[in-house]
Amino acid sequence: MDLQQMRYVVAVAETASFTRAAERCHVVQSALSHQVARLEKELGARLFERTSRRVRLTAAGEAFLPAARQALEAAERARAEVAAASGEIRGRLTVGSIPTVTAVDLPAVLRDYRGRYPQVRISLRAGSSERLVDMVRDGTLDAAFLGVPPGFRIQGVHDRELAHGQHVAVVAPDHPLAAEHEVDLRHLADEAFVDFADGSAARAQSDQAFAAAGLRREVAFEVSGVELMARMVRHGLGVALLPATFAAELHGLRCVPITNGPVRVERLVWSRLTPSPAASAFLALLGVGAPPTAE
Repeated sequence: MDLQQMRYVVAVAETASFTRAAERCHVVQSALSHQVARLEKELGARLFERTSRRVRLTAAGEAFLPAARQALEAAERARAEVAAASGEIRGRLTVGSIPTVTAVDLPAVLRDYRGRYPQVRISLRAGSSERLVDMVRDGTLDAAFLGVPPGFRIQGVHDRELAHGQHVAVVAPDHPLAAEHEVDLRHLADEAFVDFADGSAARAQSDQAFAAAGLRREVAFEVSGVELMARMVRHGLGVALLPATFAAELHGLRCVPITNGPVRVERLVWSRLTPSPAASAFLALLGVGAPPTAE
């Protein structure tokens, strides 16, 4: 078995198609199919069930896939380490972020990083803070930017606080509160809210503020993204609570300061494992540690 065969298996598994896998790997389908068949013969087990309509992993394939990915990642890491020893940073950098990060100008950071290290392949994943922490912990992400309530426990990763800020009430321009210079949580308690899913760190920031004030509120609309939240607020369906620095960038909405409103802490997290040269260079750009250097 060799790395190319593993690469073909991963491509077939991810695309659910030998044709699309061959296109991704830039080989003819017959060559890819032949190599997968050779690997199956060597292993003594079929890795895929093939029908005229679909391709899916067998139980053996499900068992083989994680190990194949680890082998490919290890080979890529080895190449990156050798390049770094010669003063060249290459490999892969995978960063995660909540959609509302404001502590850093992430597009600008990634632009600067790519300018310094053009041989690194960069990818960005969006998600909830909880999910991003899990992905850093299991090695799927090199680093991630979170937005969490004060006191949010982050375990199994390194972390650093980046910013600490207040939320504002975000309302439609014709909402009665739009003309207010400031509002108290008690004046918001009777409003219908548009917010993130119950139990998420993004939602907890607001829930904790109302609970601390001895107030209850109604979250009428749960959404998974800020774009939908903003559209619903524009249509007058409810009020949203968002970080002031982020909310100020939303078009066609009014932001009203809250005297005792929710607080959000933005944090950077990264793996406790030894970072790859590409990850080390990214952390150094953010002021965490020193950039990798040649021996």
